[in-house]
Amino acid sequence: MTASLADKLLDWYASHARALPWRNPPCMPAPNDDAWPYRVWLSEVMLQQTTVAAVKPYFEKFTARWPSVFDLAAAGEDEVMAAWAGLGYYSRARNLVKCAAEVAARGGFPKTEAELRELPGLGAYTAAAIAAIAFGERAVVVDANVERVVSRLFAITEPLPKARKAIRERADTITPDKRAGDFAQAMMDLGSQICTSKAPKCLLCPLSDQCEGRKAGEPERLPVKAPKKAKPERRGTAFWIEMEEKVWLVTRPGTGMLGGMRALPDDGWSAQADGTGAAPLSGEREALGAVRHTFTHAHLTMDVVRIASADAPMGEGEWWPVSEIGEAGLPTLFAKAARLALA
Repeated sequence: MTASLADKLLDWYASHARALPWRNPPCMPAPNDDAWPYRVWLSEVMLQQTTVAAVKPYFEKFTARWPSVFDLAAAGEDEVMAAWAGLGYYSRARNLVKCAAEVAARGGFPKTEAELRELPGLGAYTAAAIAAIAFGERAVVVDANVERVVSRLFAITEPLPKARKAIRERADTITPDKRAGDFAQAMMDLGSQICTSKAPKCLLCPLSDQCEGRKAGEPERLPVKAPKKAKPERRGTAFWIEMEEKVWLVTRPGTGMLGGMRALPDDGWSAQADGTGAAPLSGEREALGAVRHTFTHAHLTMDVVRIASADAPMGEGEWWPVSEIGEAGLPTLFAKAARLALA
């Protein structure tokens, strides 16, 4: 089953592979230059919990500004965080900076899955993907798309996340010794284009005759997922403090939500607790409305309040030209609040 399945999938991939700015065409040898593993690594970090459509412009912006991992390692963290603004999951950007510095210190990317796991921010999936795609090492690459394909191929009915061990074991049995990178990307493309979460296109699938889930008649119910817990609702306040056509911005603490990002001052809300409502200085308040945002662990409704005062706010921060607020690199939540304040 293994050889025929892999061959069928690779044949399908040769004709149906997505053209992506970080991808080498099927059947082509990997480029023999330092930029290739950098592009693979950068794309894989950006694609974590983020769609291809959202990543494309960020990937092109980053590679134009920092063409190599050495260029990225030489950049300031604030520059990288500002360029990342809007892509979300900001711990990835902080790990990106740390990892680039480590790779530069080593003189380049390590080539084995085990060594890649030693780099900051690289988990099992990312290390395997880089090893397979950038360096041609046989590695078992399992993302959400691959989980879905494998659970249906082998009719794995144990609910996630407990099923992941069985899924990985099964994925190992079908991963070929050669062209592991093409195989991994083919599995990803099959999951994103054909073996979709809803209404899978089984008639177009090159593996349909070997799919136990299809034979059972209910491929769409796999993988089985545990019921999601309801996200808690949080409330907070952001303050728009403007003076002489400049707005007061702070830099959030390096750890925690939106860590290290420029932002409007707020009242200390978090995913675990509501804000206190306390403002960074006294003055006349004007309620401007509220914005809504969803994080991994909570929904947030954030009131936006303008404070009129001739005094400078307490604490560290900077006056930023209102006309250039779009260049401040505000994360999406605070960019929404800024748009509301300027409306």
